[in-house]
Amino acid sequence: MINEYTRFARQHFPELCQPRPLDSHKGTFGTLGILAGGKNMVGAALLAARAALKQGTGRVHVGFTQDSQPLEVDTVQPELMLNTAGKLLGKEDIGAWVAGCGMGLTPLAQNCLATLFNRYPYAAIVLDADALTLLSEHAFALSHDKAPLVLTPHPSEAARLLGCTTADIQKDRNQAAREISGKHTAWTVLKGYQTVICSPKGEITVNHTGNPGLSTAGTGDVLAGMIGACLAQGITPEQAIAGAVWLHGAAADYLVSQGIGPVGMTAGEVLDAARTVRNLITVQA
Repeated sequence: MINEYTRFARQHFPELCQPRPLDSHKGTFGTLGILAGGKNMVGAALLAARAALKQGTGRVHVGFTQDSQPLEVDTVQPELMLNTAGKLLGKEDIGAWVAGCGMGLTPLAQNCLATLFNRYPYAAIVLDADALTLLSEHAFALSHDKAPLVLTPHPSEAARLLGCTTADIQKDRNQAAREISGKHTAWTVLKGYQTVICSPKGEITVNHTGNPGLSTAGTGDVLAGMIGACLAQGITPEQAIAGAVWLHGAAADYLVSQGIGPVGMTAGEVLDAARTVRNLITVQA
């Protein structure tokens, strides 16, 4: 399986497979900010952040969408830099953002999202989960044509974005992705069996990696973190977005090949396996 996936990745996502320069440092691989983790949802933020860290992002900041910081340190990954969303949104050196993983639908979360769009027009932004619900319910100023905007809905979130039913989305997933991309001038990652990736121009790619083991809580947070990581590292959107989706599914397939899942596969296992697969497909210097 790995040989087959290595050939595919090196053909279709060569930027994902590049070895690291010998003279690289943490600044070489970007800085990612994550706005997530409202009340009782800190785990969603940590899954996204750990996934981004293990995809090789140089620095990962987490801004919890709460009035006070719920954690001083992630004891599993103390490399993560934790803060409140309000304080994190004052930083100027963040090149890419992920927003939404368990961030909640509170006025604070809404204000954080509006501030993100206003202050960081040149940064890549990935919206997942609650950020998509907020986007469907409020009129944000989305003047974000200077950097990629990525929306990662599951079918129910896609239905809210388009004001239709989940069944309508599933009848024609390609068309639904095109409509979302057209409406928001964004990349769309319509999750589910054979995830659909659509560019702002309406170009469709369908992913064929993955298995039912991904049908568990937290795997969407992991995917959002992985997409943000690839964008933060300067991989072009065409390869970063589809490549992260492919790698996320390939990690689940790798776990099954190792006797882990699909039953009982966890999001934490997926993010570790994604690091393993990323290194296995990397061209040797």
